Amino acid sequence: MKRNRLVATSVASTITLALALTACSTGGNDNGSGEGEAATGDIRVWLNGSDTPDAAREYLKTTFEEENPGSTLTIEEQSWTGLVDKLTTSLSGSDSPDVVEVGNTQSPAFTSAGFFREITEEEFQSLGGDDLLQGFVEAGDWDEKHYALPYYAGSRAVFYSPSAIGSDITVPATLDEYVELGKSLKTDSRSGVYWPGQDWYNALPFIWENGGFIAEQNDAGEWEGGFSSEGGLAGLAQVQDLMTNASLAPKDGQETDLQVPFCEGKVAFLSAPTWIQWSINAPEEPETPDGVPGCASTYGGDLTAFPLPGKEAGTTAQVFAGGSNIAVAQKSNNPELAFKAFEIMMSDEYQTILAENGLIPAKVSLASAVPQDNPIAQAGVAAAANTRLTPASPKWADVEAQNVLQSAFTKIANGDDVKTVAAELDAKIEEILNS
Repeated sequence: MKRNRLVATSVASTITLALALTACSTGGNDNGSGEGEAATGDIRVWLNGSDTPDAAREYLKTTFEEENPGSTLTIEEQSWTGLVDKLTTSLSGSDSPDVVEVGNTQSPAFTSAGFFREITEEEFQSLGGDDLLQGFVEAGDWDEKHYALPYYAGSRAVFYSPSAIGSDITVPATLDEYVELGKSLKTDSRSGVYWPGQDWYNALPFIWENGGFIAEQNDAGEWEGGFSSEGGLAGLAQVQDLMTNASLAPKDGQETDLQVPFCEGKVAFLSAPTWIQWSINAPEEPETPDGVPGCASTYGGDLTAFPLPGKEAGTTAQVFAGGSNIAVAQKSNNPELAFKAFEIMMSDEYQTILAENGLIPAKVSLASAVPQDNPIAQAGVAAAANTRLTPASPKWADVEAQNVLQSAFTKIANGDDVKTVAAELDAKIEEILNS
């Protein structure tokens, strides 16, 4: 499971180094033309965490080796923790992996530094074009060119167990109703909405739904923060209301192992990425000593979810889109073969396997392959239809790495003045993005 996969995305020094490694953009390969390249070889594909199902991995390896006799494909699983450091070192060296998975918020740092092979417009269209998740396409673009394409998405949904909070609970129709219901479900020992103070991802829908924004570029090309805008302040007020009146989570807590309080019966509503279902439905006794227990036979037994509602009844809220992009490494020693593996991963067959296993596929047209009888998967699909991303700046990773948002929302959870916190937050974001 990708616990905290987007929280620990990078460190500022790593991104600075990545942007300085301009030699990566002038690697000795010819963007996959294949001229002078060996007809066979061993392709290394880096996949992160365990979210890519075994069926997809087997299909990729088997199909590639059948279509390219004499060549082999090796999948090397990487940890999300410390990934940016490892990618920076590996992609700039002589022993680069050939195809890599990268978090969507990490993409701009690598595309702008020239780590990835350019995808021509003709290739882009053949791989999906307008059918691809456009927010993820934008995350993989740089200077109006394509470098990384969507791999899969996993939006946030609101989890709950009817047996734990009562089967008579009516799913809220609007964001305001969600806030009020969350507060009413709080008890001395249970959070109505569990919200650790550092969790800024779940705050973004409230900002966006109230008309605010994170940061946007003005006509002069300078970034301007939007948390202190009218809509931003309205959203932050709702966030603080939930943090202080609906949640018992630690005011400085992080978005890690959220299944633990849920399985302890201390949570009514839990807004989290859809892949947390696997953590909640894990055995009570983990197979490995370092495993985190789930509650498959208790609260996981009737686990369900709904998409966070929007400001207007009948709409879903704009939520942050978690997920991954994939790219061919600029320094791949076998760019032609690497691109063939890349094509398989973007194919309808491969993406359907991802969808059948509950992940939101890279292609909108394949969303119907997500199991219709899985309410959690369907909640994810509904939420994914209205997702947004963080600002497409290579320096955004520095904002995350410096804990700017985490610190601000910890203050909000502790009851600090929202207007003051918002002004400080905007000023810091502007300082970093415009530096």
